[in-house]
Amino acid sequence: MAVLRKRGKTYILDFRVDGKRVRQSVGNSKRLAELALKDVEVRLAKQETGFYIKAVSITDFLEEYSRFSVSTHTFATVRRYKAIIDHFEDFLKTKLSINRLSQLNSKLFDDYKMSRRQEYQARNTGRMMFAKTNTINMELRTLRTILYKAVEWGYLTSNPLKNVKLLKVTDAKPYRFLSREEIDLLLRNSTEALRPIFFTFLNTGMRLSELIYLQWKDVDLLRSVIKIQPKEGWQPKTGSREIPLNQETAKLLSNLKRTNRLESTFVFHDRNGKRLKRDLREDLIRVTKRSGFPDVTKIHSLRHTFASQLVMSGVDLPTVMKLMGHSDIQTTMIYAHLAPDHLADAVNKLSF
Repeated sequence: MAVLRKRGKTYILDFRVDGKRVRQSVGNSKRLAELALKDVEVRLAKQETGFYIKAVSITDFLEEYSRFSVSTHTFATVRRYKAIIDHFEDFLKTKLSINRLSQLNSKLFDDYKMSRRQEYQARNTGRMMFAKTNTINMELRTLRTILYKAVEWGYLTSNPLKNVKLLKVTDAKPYRFLSREEIDLLLRNSTEALRPIFFTFLNTGMRLSELIYLQWKDVDLLRSVIKIQPKEGWQPKTGSREIPLNQETAKLLSNLKRTNRLESTFVFHDRNGKRLKRDLREDLIRVTKRSGFPDVTKIHSLRHTFASQLVMSGVDLPTVMKLMGHSDIQTTMIYAHLAPDHLADAVNKLSF
């Protein structure tokens, strides 16, 4: 129920949404204030006040999202998302009054950042550990993605994490990329099924999800390009882009298409022609261990390798940024130190 009150010459709408009191100024006109009162009462009845669309508990939404994740994501992604959701739910146990999606706000997630930075007792070890800055930022990005699904499903009108700033990274380890000798060993020691996948990662710099969702309609062999574009149930992280194919990658994809006996719509698929769901990170760990460099444990290292080898070959950073699909040149700048001679040559072109 909404009530119209007058404070001085100004009319105030007073009502509650999900137990939260809301007061809004609606001006000096009594007629307009009465119209606003009727409008709010109608919207309250329809649960369309702008604070939330449907009264959904955080627990119910996260359970629903987890079921969606299992049916949509790879095993590795499902496992990672579950761990992040578990961390967030542990944090919410300290906020007993917050139980609905409509109560999530930026202050809550700022508190979450700080709580994750504090010491916690490591499971099974008894040692005191710190959550690393990169880990916290990854969790925030994942929770932001999850909450965008709540907006899409009509449970929220806006994402409460949209404007939450990530932490400044000061404790990150140097990224790892493969030398040309290691690339050769990786490909030689890979199975027949894995070799084309790793080769494509190394020669295109695609993200894991981009490769998994890659379909033949995205591969233009006439123009020798791969198109990273939205699919049903999946969106590229930083929008659509095109990646040119070198001759060897175009030849590999052409052979894969010619031998696609299952007529799968996916370039890389399981034995039934469905979207690939195997744990490629575990596959990579086995191959790199066998190849003699067990410190390479992440698929993202292959993406780093693509960018690093380009920069060391003299490709300028804005071009690398475009190929990688970075939304900010600062992300690409982590590779700048690999091109000291190239940068020096650019400065030496000045003649005054």
